[in-house]
Amino acid sequence: MIKKLPKRTVVIIGGGLTAGLISRQLTSQGVDVLVLERGGEHAEGAEAKLPTQRDELRWDTRQGLVQRWNVQTYTLRHNRQDAAAPIRWMEAFLPGDGVGGAANHWNGHTWRWSEYEPTLRTHYVDRYGKNAIPGNVTLQDWGITYREMEPYHELFEKLFGISGQAGNISGKKHAGGNPFEAPRRGDYAQKPLITTQAGLQFTAAAQNLGYHPFPMPVANSSGTYTNPDGQKLGQCQYCGHCERFICEAQAKGTPDVLLYPMLRQRKSFELRQHAHVLNIDYDRDGKRVTGVRYIDVQSGQEYEQPADVVVLAAFTMTNNKLLLQNGIGQPYDPATGLGVVGKNFCYQTNSGMNLFMKDSWMNPFLATGGTSMCIDDFNNDNFDHTGLDFLGGGLISAGMYSGRPIKSRRLPPATPLWGTAWKKASADWYAHSMGLSVQGSCYPNTENFLDLDPVYKDAYGQPLVRMTFDWRANEEKMSAFVTRKMEDIARTMGADIVGPAAPRKSPFDTRVYQTTHITGGTIMGADPHSSVVSPRLQHWDAQNLFVVGASVFVHNAGYNPTGPLAAMALRLGEDLVDYVQRPRELA
Repeated sequence: MIKKLPKRTVVIIGGGLTAGLISRQLTSQGVDVLVLERGGEHAEGAEAKLPTQRDELRWDTRQGLVQRWNVQTYTLRHNRQDAAAPIRWMEAFLPGDGVGGAANHWNGHTWRWSEYEPTLRTHYVDRYGKNAIPGNVTLQDWGITYREMEPYHELFEKLFGISGQAGNISGKKHAGGNPFEAPRRGDYAQKPLITTQAGLQFTAAAQNLGYHPFPMPVANSSGTYTNPDGQKLGQCQYCGHCERFICEAQAKGTPDVLLYPMLRQRKSFELRQHAHVLNIDYDRDGKRVTGVRYIDVQSGQEYEQPADVVVLAAFTMTNNKLLLQNGIGQPYDPATGLGVVGKNFCYQTNSGMNLFMKDSWMNPFLATGGTSMCIDDFNNDNFDHTGLDFLGGGLISAGMYSGRPIKSRRLPPATPLWGTAWKKASADWYAHSMGLSVQGSCYPNTENFLDLDPVYKDAYGQPLVRMTFDWRANEEKMSAFVTRKMEDIARTMGADIVGPAAPRKSPFDTRVYQTTHITGGTIMGADPHSSVVSPRLQHWDAQNLFVVGASVFVHNAGYNPTGPLAAMALRLGEDLVDYVQRPRELA
């Protein structure tokens, strides 16, 4: 029997980064907030304490902090003509599970996207003409500008103690920073991390080619830090256990360190763990939602939770699933081009290569999630695309993320997979190798989308989300171009052995990890016929339903989405303070 609970003012689905930031804004004004998180607590578990925090097999190889694939997975097909099949073990991207979500086990890369990114379609048309964008690339403007979001970027970077070097303060370029970055009002909250040997050699080669290297901005704390809320970060220990790990030193900006401990002290905040949301209750005639239904995964009890306002703040796939499953908005139909929910699903188009240098000592065991030097010269539209027959680009970077024993084994081409020669190569090259990588954009295509699988269901008997996705022509051409630029840098570095660099090509393979940065499906925009939510993240078909996260992004850039995602969450929190006092369509 379903138990009906007392109504709450704001109910947020998902207990990750965006939920924490929205709750910060709301509870600071005394607004009643309930967060429903399907997982449990991590702060006091084995994943957050030595020596078990360093268990690479448990947390990395076996994905100990990631969504349980035997409970809920996705299906994949590359084209509409294909039959989709369930993904039994996902490696391509890694949704989080538990309080803090994926922002607990992230590497900390924090970017402000290019100034022209929210108006990308207009930008391309103005620069290259209306025929520059292929008909099957469904770019559109977001309905917001960078100028509107800049104050919230500034706030987030201070809240999470971002370490970096500014390159553009109020339009004035600063040496050592990124000359292509959007203008900022001040420097980063903390100075950059220490540059590794790999970063130093990359920097020299990039400068020799006339490029503009700079340190990656990250939430790995370069010193001890106290944020504006009085929450503290320790100094990074360069232990190499960032991505897929909780930071036991509390030196990485994460929700479980900087948001939820503070929120739990506020009287108007409540967090319910192990609460898996099954449905959003939707009044179609009234164009409102009335609450949510969830199951306590430990007891099996189902609950009806009424709410004045519901915020979808879960992972991209979950945001899409709940809208599609509950018929909130018109599903996208690729055959007609009509509908919006599930449209513009994007991944990222990455590539990489290994370099081997016998006279360089790389110290791979002294690393963080963001000890990287980068160039933005071939990212987004920072270079002239005239005559290139593609749009977009990628960030090129070099650095050390870890020297962990299981996966940190760069080996020269043709090295045997096992045996004496494999052991010798591991010993010879462990400390004398490094990687270069391209983090590339991914633009929406009419044939890449999300819907509900008509056959397969999850452990709760609900349809799985079906991905129809592959690398299309624009991304393949872009990847080939930027990968060649990466190879030019590699040759300039003078490595003894240069591993092959394979640009991204079809088919998309979920067994290969690239990034957790999937976007789209609940896209934002100023026109309700081509977007799911308004520029204020309010659902066009349900006035008191708001959606936040990477699912509202119209396309995916050559950057991590965390910066703009966090900025939009902070702004939404402010909007909701106003909305709960006077419900209406927000302008």
